[in-house]
Amino acid sequence: MSERTQYKPEGIADEFVTTSASEGVSTGSTAGGGDGPRLPVLGVVGWLRWTWRQLTSMRVALLLLMLLAVAAVPGSVLPQRGPNPDKVLEYLGGHTTLGPWLDRLGFFSVYTSPWFSAIYLLLFVSLIGCILPRVAAHARNLRGRPPHTPARFGRFPAKASAFSTASPDDVVAAVGAHLRRGRVFRVDLGAEDARGERPATRTVAAERGYFRETGNLVFHIALLGLLVSIATGQLLHYRGQAIITEGRGFANAVVDYDTFDKGAWFRPQELSPFSLTLDDFSSRFASDTVAFAQARDFTAYVTVTDADGSASKQTIKVNHPLTIAGAKVYLQGNGFAPEVTVRDAKGEVAFSGRVPFIPQDNVYTSRGVIKVPDVSKGLEQIGLTGYFLPTAVINADGTARSAFPQPENPMLVLQVWSGDLGLDAGVPQNVYKLDTATMTAATGSDGKRAQVLVAPGQTVKLPDGLGTITMSKDIPRYVALDLRYDPSLAWVLTFALLALAGLGVSLFTPRRRVWVRAWALPSGDTQVELAGLARGDDAGLQGEVDRALAAVPGADPPTNSATHSATHDQEEPR
Repeated sequence: MSERTQYKPEGIADEFVTTSASEGVSTGSTAGGGDGPRLPVLGVVGWLRWTWRQLTSMRVALLLLMLLAVAAVPGSVLPQRGPNPDKVLEYLGGHTTLGPWLDRLGFFSVYTSPWFSAIYLLLFVSLIGCILPRVAAHARNLRGRPPHTPARFGRFPAKASAFSTASPDDVVAAVGAHLRRGRVFRVDLGAEDARGERPATRTVAAERGYFRETGNLVFHIALLGLLVSIATGQLLHYRGQAIITEGRGFANAVVDYDTFDKGAWFRPQELSPFSLTLDDFSSRFASDTVAFAQARDFTAYVTVTDADGSASKQTIKVNHPLTIAGAKVYLQGNGFAPEVTVRDAKGEVAFSGRVPFIPQDNVYTSRGVIKVPDVSKGLEQIGLTGYFLPTAVINADGTARSAFPQPENPMLVLQVWSGDLGLDAGVPQNVYKLDTATMTAATGSDGKRAQVLVAPGQTVKLPDGLGTITMSKDIPRYVALDLRYDPSLAWVLTFALLALAGLGVSLFTPRRRVWVRAWALPSGDTQVELAGLARGDDAGLQGEVDRALAAVPGADPPTNSATHSATHDQEEPR
């Protein structure tokens, strides 16, 4: 049985394949012998190359982008430790089994978790690996020449032909000038067609639509820049919220904010030194029956003092933030902060200060909590919960409600509790909530839960002999300010606009190729053929070819290729 030796590909040393002439069966053998064929081993480098090609494919990039969107869902569904640490503690307390597992997996700090960061970084690498080779290839295409004229035009979707009295050189020059107009097409005159007939045939090869790929690349580069900008902003940003009442203010320091959130690379010493004081707050509401109690204007009049002591008067309105040291201060909310004084059963002042009440509706029915921990020794701590009514109306059944958001008849409606407030346990509490699990509600002489009504300048006794409460005559207003600093906002806007522009160019720029062939006939006329090709469906391709045909000098009425006679191929020079 005769055999012949065939060479194996490179990389498999000392191996060959033998083919049986009689059986036609290939077997592999080595110096040590073997029963079957041995396939080449990828090795470490081969696996790394395969992994890199998979990671830098557009399919994987889109998959990672969708995975990033899915991974961000828990951050919008579950409370996060940065902005809502109290909500996280509340969730953990209410879900004793699921909560700890979610905490271990980082679902309460989604955007700083290792798995979210890993998806983010892989997406960066994938996009960079996709974009860079395409940029290099596009740069080479921009410097290249249009493709050569094909040999046959019969199968192209758009085509036309005509006879001209002008010479082939004049035809080519005229069509080339038409296609060059506006620098839309890149034109190559006199290019040889596929059969090398340049001595007898003059050709034009033109191509347009390079901006389509340019727009696509701009879109992807802008998308990458957008992701980098957002990531940089998350690392360098800070955000603080503060509630300040009229006549008071705060300094731009972490300890002066009620809540403060910052990026991983932010340092507190980077805060610009300034202070802000709320001088006055004005609000205006509609009083007509059509738009009763609807807000018309909110304005906070503030004084900003810089580090050098210079002060300036400023205003903050809704959707008109104040810019200080690169940060924007937004007016997020407002309400009333009545000043109350609580004395315990021994007549000692146990609490004195302004208490913000949070509006619950459009007539500013505001809910609040007063916690009185500093009572005299031997007395129980006091808690008061209830509402502040700017314009109080007492119903026939003894209940009260607010009829208008302006303080025309202000009143406090409170319930009283006594016991342990839980402030000594070391666990942070929400200042706007009262934990009554270890407290007792005060009752009246009828055994029902007692309710206290307090008007401005009035002192009222608390039930069960717990003491007294006094509300001052003046009702200060408060504002909730939100200060945000994010150095990436301008870049995010820039890259977002670039992405939209690139996407628009990519979607609406047609990619077309037009070829023209002209040759002299024995009769002295010139035969002209045109063909067009587009990437994808393009309804305007035939019109592009017809416009090029219209530029042919001395042309007879054009004919389409369907009526082209077979004599054309016989007359064309060979």
